[in-house]
Amino acid sequence: MKANFRKFLLLWSGELVSSIGGGLTSFGLGVYIFNKTGSAAGMALVTLLGFLPTFLLGIPAGVLADRYDRRLLMMIGDGCSAVGVIYILISMLRGEATLTQICIGVLISAVFSALLEPSYRATITDLLTEEEYSKAGGLVSLAGSARYLISPLIAGLLLSVSDVRLLLVIDICTFFLTVICVAVVRGTIDKKQPEAAEPFFKSIAQGWKIISKKRGVLLLVLVSSLITLFMGMFQILAEPFILASYDAATLGVAETICACGMLVTALYLGIRGIKKGFSKILAVSLAFAGVFIFLFGISKNIILICFFGFMFFASLPAANNCLDYLVRTNIPDEVQGRAWGLVGFISQLGYVVAYSVSGVAADVVGKITGSGVGGGSAIVIMTAGVLLVISALSMIPMKSIKELEVHMV
Repeated sequence: MKANFRKFLLLWSGELVSSIGGGLTSFGLGVYIFNKTGSAAGMALVTLLGFLPTFLLGIPAGVLADRYDRRLLMMIGDGCSAVGVIYILISMLRGEATLTQICIGVLISAVFSALLEPSYRATITDLLTEEEYSKAGGLVSLAGSARYLISPLIAGLLLSVSDVRLLLVIDICTFFLTVICVAVVRGTIDKKQPEAAEPFFKSIAQGWKIISKKRGVLLLVLVSSLITLFMGMFQILAEPFILASYDAATLGVAETICACGMLVTALYLGIRGIKKGFSKILAVSLAFAGVFIFLFGISKNIILICFFGFMFFASLPAANNCLDYLVRTNIPDEVQGRAWGLVGFISQLGYVVAYSVSGVAADVVGKITGSGVGGGSAIVIMTAGVLLVISALSMIPMKSIKELEVHMV
């Protein structure tokens, strides 16, 4: 089992590098677009286009993960996603890239990246035992946090001496390292034999049957979609909120300090894990996250912004860990891929709505109140925080969610 955990660590290392590279590009393009347009809507549009393919293709990607070699799918997804970033870089080398060109490049990259998530999550199940899931969940959260923890600081410093093109080059280089890590792991695992050609929609229907079989799993996924709505509004508006008063270097430092909260909690969970009380910890941690979102938007003082941002990110790994555990341990191994595709599709509906309306809402509110994009972003952020607290606390009395801790897959 120790050998398999080492394989997981190698795979995780590759995704950590990929996350850092993706964070550099995301940060650089966000600053680039805000400086060109001065609007939160443009930044939200790019984020939406980067997210939609993963959202829409998650289900078919999950079916593919159950039918074919999961590691090969990860290599294709990681490797080919570099094409979109290369397109944006070429557009910038020919002159200033337009918002349309950036959107096209982000969309291309996201389409291939959509193959990655279900295969990655299912591979973790292939490699590890149930006792190792919690520790792995903490490390996965840590890798995901790298785009907020490490990337903004590096990007902010590099933008002070260069421009976004350097960030894109670095991101492109990380794709190759990630593919190598996956290839090494793939060579040590028995290759998955393709399943008999089962009708595509029948595979999806089976995944849905597994999820809906347990009321608690379905309810947890539905509530998660509401939670992602409010968290997505915060995530998309935090940057324009800070950029309205500070420069890119300050934004980079602030984002890194904030994300250190996720680092601290993720490291703790990676070492100790969570033993019990998953449903209660999930609800409480999300409620605290909502409180800190609200407080984040109250002041323009960068110290307070960093403190409340730190506390917000510190709340996330425990919530992600609990959600991952409750769902993973209630889904049979043989349908993990298609099930995670469906789980991702339903739970992330909130992000689609958030990315579609939050930028426009911040611009409109800013104009109505006369506080500009920064003030409009603050009001929307605080509203999202209050609604997240209400949604999180509503999970506490739900018995069907508590019952997931005593599972029989």
